[in-house]
Amino acid sequence: MLVKTGTNKTLKGHKLLLITPWAEPAGFREKLAAAFPDLEFVAHVQDWTSTPLPAMEITPETWKDVTILLTFSTLPKPEEAPKLQLVQLMSAGANHVVDVPIYKDTDVAFCTANGVHGPQISEWIISTYLAFEHRLPKYLELQNEARWERGKMLTIEDAVSKTIGILGYGSIGRQTARVASAMGMTVHAYTLHPRPDPASRRDHGWTPPGLGDPDGSIPSKWFSGGSTADLHAFLASGLDLLVIATPLTNQTQHLLGKAEFDVLAAAGGGGKGRTFISNIARGPVINTDDLLEALEGERVRGAALDVTDPEPLPDGHALWRAKNVIITPHVSGASTRYFERVLGILEENLRRVAEGEGLVNRVDKERGY
Repeated sequence: MLVKTGTNKTLKGHKLLLITPWAEPAGFREKLAAAFPDLEFVAHVQDWTSTPLPAMEITPETWKDVTILLTFSTLPKPEEAPKLQLVQLMSAGANHVVDVPIYKDTDVAFCTANGVHGPQISEWIISTYLAFEHRLPKYLELQNEARWERGKMLTIEDAVSKTIGILGYGSIGRQTARVASAMGMTVHAYTLHPRPDPASRRDHGWTPPGLGDPDGSIPSKWFSGGSTADLHAFLASGLDLLVIATPLTNQTQHLLGKAEFDVLAAAGGGGKGRTFISNIARGPVINTDDLLEALEGERVRGAALDVTDPEPLPDGHALWRAKNVIITPHVSGASTRYFERVLGILEENLRRVAEGEGLVNRVDKERGY
């Protein structure tokens, strides 16, 4: 159990193990040694294309005194790492480890990499939305056919004065709000728990310096609550773009289905839906069959999906042929800056351990995020 027991500025008695698909950047080990001279450091590079590295590939001698672990999903059994205090995940969520014994049966602290995805995923959200509005998929088809055909160019709509609703106002949502606001969009935020005052709207997670919405001041409207009525009030607020950025939990499984698409359609007026849906969370947050029906019936305007249910999306699945859909294979979080940002979170948590402070991005094990 990671207990705040005062300062340990040199991290004496701590051993850090990195299990990553990337080699440590030049100078990183020396940087840690300068900041924490008594920290023992071990790194193991695994092949990204392989299945998760079995814990048994790390020797028992290494595991036995590891206190801090950086990993995607390689985790020891509790008895293999009796001194382990902190697991720094390289993923934004913890849903893939909640059934692992060292997570559910011990007091080991888990922290996520929440914050590393904000820049690149917000770019994916906005770029796919703009590609849809500016009909870039159609123009790319015409280019491949070497055809100069302008089509209904006078019906193209820009983003100014449009309303974006962000379902799950975490680090990704906040950076998306920052970008959307800069384009002239109005932002509506939705969180499970109420944020009634400025203090409650502050972001206490990690974010790259100068980005996001750290004080929560960008949204013009803030919705919250765990009931269906609360969710529907948000969906009925006149959304041109709905961004799904909520964690996948038992409560968010199929959070959006027929009833929710009906609310979006009714809010659009004119007999057709006005809302374009962007899902960068997890596929099962949406009921796929209901989304297909809403797309075909034009109760929603279109969708950009980086995640699907099922995933990977099988050959021949109806989503591939659905009307007004952009699909990418779960790549919105990709960036050459990913590892750099993960190591930034790790360094911040090492500093907090050294200073006896609370950890950033610590997982609430009861909630699972």
